[in-house]
Amino acid sequence: MPISIPHILSGISIALLVIYGVDVVVGGGGAGDGFLPFDAMTRGVAFGFPPIILSIVAFFIAKKPPYTGLGIMLIITGVLIIIGGIMSVTSSVETENSARMMGEGGSLIVIGIIIAALGAIKIKKSKSSVK
Repeated sequence: MPISIPHILSGISIALLVIYGVDVVVGGGGAGDGFLPFDAMTRGVAFGFPPIILSIVAFFIAKKPPYTGLGIMLIITGVLIIIGGIMSVTSSVETENSARMMGEGGSLIVIGIIIAALGAIKIKKSKSSVK
């Protein structure tokens, strides 16, 4: 099957999340300590929010052909978001804004679960349309 727009959108989502994660790991989560010169809020808005939107758009524009690969990519995106949420929750114990960080981390975990579920739905629909 040729690469389609939903695959490209999902690939961009994964790439942005990997860049975000590597920057956080390299910088230890601090502002401007990674290879990107952004604080945590800017980094989240630039590299964390677009993958959520792109993943949802990719799910809904992929209608007719079976998209098992897209489903797998959506699950990967969901897992990366869940990992980010868990890291946010676990790192919030050390910060003064722990209540806010716990809320954001919990929200990320829920969003990641939803995106992973969309991936599972896409795989299930792909397998049922092949029969």
